[in-house]
Amino acid sequence: MTDTIDRPTETHAFQAEVSRLLHLMVHSVYSNRDIFLRELVSNAADACEKLRYLSLETPELMGEDGELAITIAADADAETLTIADNGIGMTRDELIENLGTIAKSGTRAFLEAAGQAGGKASNLIGQFGVGFYSAFMVAKRVVVTSRRAGHAEAWTWISDGINGYEVMPAADEDAPARGTVIRLELNDESLDYAKEETVERIVETYSAHVPVPVRFVKLGEEAKALSDGSALWAKPKSEITAEAYKEFYGNVSGQWDEPAMTVHYKAEGRHEYTVLLFTPSMKPFDLFDPARKGHIKLYVRRVFIADDVDLLPHWLRFVRGVVDSEDLPLNLSREMLQHNPVLEAIRKAVTTRLLSELAKLAEADAEKFAGVWDAFGAVIKEGLYEDTDRRDELFKIARFKTTTSGEGTRRLSDYVAGLKDNQTKIYYLLADDLARAEASPHLEGFKARGIEVLLLTDPVDAFWVRTALGYEGKPFQSVTQGASDLDAIPVSEEAPKPEASDAAGVAALVEKLKGLLGDKVSDVRTSARLASSPACLVASEFGPDKQFEKLMARHQGGAPFGRPVLEINPTHHLVTAIAAKIGADDTLVEDAGHLLLGQAKVAEGEAPDDPADFGRRLARVLEKALGA
Repeated sequence: MTDTIDRPTETHAFQAEVSRLLHLMVHSVYSNRDIFLRELVSNAADACEKLRYLSLETPELMGEDGELAITIAADADAETLTIADNGIGMTRDELIENLGTIAKSGTRAFLEAAGQAGGKASNLIGQFGVGFYSAFMVAKRVVVTSRRAGHAEAWTWISDGINGYEVMPAADEDAPARGTVIRLELNDESLDYAKEETVERIVETYSAHVPVPVRFVKLGEEAKALSDGSALWAKPKSEITAEAYKEFYGNVSGQWDEPAMTVHYKAEGRHEYTVLLFTPSMKPFDLFDPARKGHIKLYVRRVFIADDVDLLPHWLRFVRGVVDSEDLPLNLSREMLQHNPVLEAIRKAVTTRLLSELAKLAEADAEKFAGVWDAFGAVIKEGLYEDTDRRDELFKIARFKTTTSGEGTRRLSDYVAGLKDNQTKIYYLLADDLARAEASPHLEGFKARGIEVLLLTDPVDAFWVRTALGYEGKPFQSVTQGASDLDAIPVSEEAPKPEASDAAGVAALVEKLKGLLGDKVSDVRTSARLASSPACLVASEFGPDKQFEKLMARHQGGAPFGRPVLEINPTHHLVTAIAAKIGADDTLVEDAGHLLLGQAKVAEGEAPDDPADFGRRLARVLEKALGA
């Protein structure tokens, strides 16, 4: 226990990002201000659950007050609304860290998104974890008084949301025995929030399923229960409405979208546990956070344990919800959580069930699944690289843009079913974006033969496709790597007919270019993969794909580490024209050879090795062509 120390009032300035955020809250008009109460109730419930967990190891933290609850009090005459909890509470330092600085919230990301969202920015508040600050939408002044469980000293935090904040020791008569009291002095536009019917409507709409009882107290009257704190996931599915699921999803996810998929079941047998999980329909702001934390709350017999346990693999980190175990011990340490065999069995089984449900959704509602894949496909594909044991399961639900998919996507099973005669591989192209992929000259020979090519534009694609052995016995092959091996597949009748080729002249040009370009390339050869372009660059047979090479070069801050192969189109009129100049105008041939290499680099989205030299050679060739 700490001793009470007489300290003067401290005045602090808000961190810059918080000041900007509060200015938004105070001065902007939002489409739904009710969200502030949901956020404050959710924070209070988290504080109660944290105390319940900590008291498992330190029972004295709970003291004699073992019934955790959230109490909302309204005083219409005083124009105030108070939200109180008897949870874990906060120390002076925690008040400053949690309410005065950016701390661990998504404040900066929220500000960036709010700048683009206009009047709909209130819908982002819960999504970005800045819920406390939403109180300033309705309050001209906020007073927070808190006492950390196990501490004698209570502290008060006061702010108008404009001129910083003050922190001071709290008077004993104003402080809770444990927990936090937030008093909102309502602004003139928000006095309805001091009315019982308004509070009751909001709690019923947004907070009816928080796992802590919520009570309402009106001055001079007995408390009225607004929610009983019962666990929604423990109820039979037949008793739960779609609206109740949606409300609970909003509480557990902090998002306002409709869940695309709800998975609710109870597992019995060797291990007994209940699962209620949701797949969002829009991306959370932290989807690609390097920390890649999951958002599944772990309960043991309705007691909250943690919300940062890896209950699902990282590639399912977008899923929200709860898992409640009947078998795990309540006194689990963090170390035990990471290596508990029961938890590992639950993790494996829940992952299998989720993949099964996603596969069912894909069959039952292709449009809804397409939305899920559009939002989270890039994350799910991380599993193709990280979780090789589940690769076959993931291939069943994976969808890909291809050269024939149009606005939609294709399954690998569709691709294999459409293989051309003599086609033995699944071809793919890696690129930074779809537009660049579709414009790649490497596709020309494949399009001329009607061969479908996967267009892979997510960074993770460059990794999983290198480690995957194939699908249904068909290996994956990059169209930018190695020989094209297309000669066994005839060009379709609809494709433009290639011009006649001077085989001997082109062969002489290939040898000439090898000498001219030297160590700038590893080889020069003719190619069947080109149809309308004169040249392209490919990776060697046994080196990395060119896009993978570029990704690694960007990551390591260096240049690509392999020399490319220059392939030329033997039927292109420019190539045959250059070949015809050998011996007649070798200066032109030299300039044209270097320009072919530079043009192939430009087509890859790269700059020529020596832009100045490229420009001089281009000027000389143009002068000759124009007779200047």
